Amino acid sequence: MRGFFKKLKIGLEKTRSRLVGQLTETVTGRPQFDEELFEEIEEVLIASDCGVETAGLLAGRLREECSRRKTMQAAEVLEILKEQMVLVLAGDAPATTAHQPHVILFVGVNGTGKTTSIGKIGAQLKAQGKQVLFAAADTFRAAAREQLQIWAGRSGADIVTGADGSDPAAVAFDAVSAAITRGRDVVLIDTAGRLHTRHNLMEELKKISRAVGKAMPGAPHETLLVLDATTGQNGVAQAETFGAAVGLTGLVLTKLDGTAKGGIVLGIRHRFGVPVKWVGVGEKPDDLETFDPAEFVAALFQ
Repeated sequence: MRGFFKKLKIGLEKTRSRLVGQLTETVTGRPQFDEELFEEIEEVLIASDCGVETAGLLAGRLREECSRRKTMQAAEVLEILKEQMVLVLAGDAPATTAHQPHVILFVGVNGTGKTTSIGKIGAQLKAQGKQVLFAAADTFRAAAREQLQIWAGRSGADIVTGADGSDPAAVAFDAVSAAITRGRDVVLIDTAGRLHTRHNLMEELKKISRAVGKAMPGAPHETLLVLDATTGQNGVAQAETFGAAVGLTGLVLTKLDGTAKGGIVLGIRHRFGVPVKWVGVGEKPDDLETFDPAEFVAALFQ
């Protein structure tokens, strides 16, 4: 059992206790698997923040599978549900194309752990031999710039910054241009995260995205929304707002260890059709890892 799986299993303890515990209680000892059972399973999934649509989908698939079999044990019902969860989380893998540099734009509200996640991802990419450049385009928070500078110093990555209050789009443009000139492999762009309901923030993010595209046609190659898993269904609203503004290609889900509603992973994946790329279960650098659907579900049910 590799190290992160253990951390993921521990981090999902609250969700496991609530979701899997209630599912097990619901299916155990039932004389028959009827419509009432499937409705109860759907209610448990909704309560764990899977979302109404996703809960209905999973319950419907479970209903179809069970209808094909004359006899079923509780463990078999849960196994089918696990398989369907993996399918929802895996979805259709988007086609990837190599770029030099590969530009990733990170968006999200303040407090989600966005800047920290960027630092951790950059450090891991450096450890893999990639040449990384950070872009501190959140020019409204000196603390964000200083935090990225610390991560850059630790990992040996490059960083491009701007003065307090300077144009974030200009910083992003300069960063991508510098990465091209220096032959860097990856550009990780931090952005401001004031309240996602504010129109000016969304317009600013659009401007940054356009500036990056001017520096390198086709960039950003990925736009990742960083979400705090403890926010539950509020994360859905954030995904809608940011997705409408800049288009999302993936998610970074943080603080899974602090919530009993880890079902939000399933809900957002199904509703918006974008994959979870990274998942975080703690504060240490190696507490953030690339997301594996099968590993996630296995850790959830063990």
